[in-house]
Amino acid sequence: MEKVKTGIPGLDEIIGGGIPENDLVLLSGVCGAGKTIFSLQFLCSEGKDTGIYVSFEDEIQQLKSTAGMFKLDVEKLEKSRKLKLLKYDPFKLEDIIEMIENNIRTMKAKRVVIDSISALGLFVKDAADLRRMILQMITMLRKNNCTSILVSEILSGRDSLSRFHVEEFVSDGVILLRNIFIADEYRRGITIWKMRTNHSRKVHPYRITNRGIVVYPKDALTIK
Repeated sequence: MEKVKTGIPGLDEIIGGGIPENDLVLLSGVCGAGKTIFSLQFLCSEGKDTGIYVSFEDEIQQLKSTAGMFKLDVEKLEKSRKLKLLKYDPFKLEDIIEMIENNIRTMKAKRVVIDSISALGLFVKDAADLRRMILQMITMLRKNNCTSILVSEILSGRDSLSRFHVEEFVSDGVILLRNIFIADEYRRGITIWKMRTNHSRKVHPYRITNRGIVVYPKDALTIK
């Protein structure tokens, strides 16, 4: 099984060497957990893979500003046609899926980030329609052999893996970014909920540094 390096220090060690090639991974976390930073690192990591970042919320300039804070040279990757940032308002998701697919094929993109599935719920109120659209998006990504990150924001204080309770069942892997209250303070912890690898089942601490997210594979958080 070929594996894709994530570009996030310490993460590959706890997921068994990287994300299985062409898999779709759900990245869930509360507001402020670092999901956008994680996604940008995944797309800006060294290597020959081309990537596409699809945003339903943040403007392109906002993404570039965030990337710049963590020394991720997005504009250089854009100029070399290794990366493309796309911003869509999800009013007609069927058209958006077609446009994303066209960009994937034009760029021959191998890495894709969809940020975020949660934003779709603001435009699609019917639960059945929303689930159908999520499945259409996932089917398209699988068909084009992309290694993909599907971002989902979860609500603080709720015991869930996703916003709509369907994403985790149709994804190949689930990575959960958590804020855990330990010894009178909140600490950041990452859990590999599932992955098609021999992955760690512990909660590992991570930090958001001036170079982005760093995971500490040799440490584990004890949750009582």
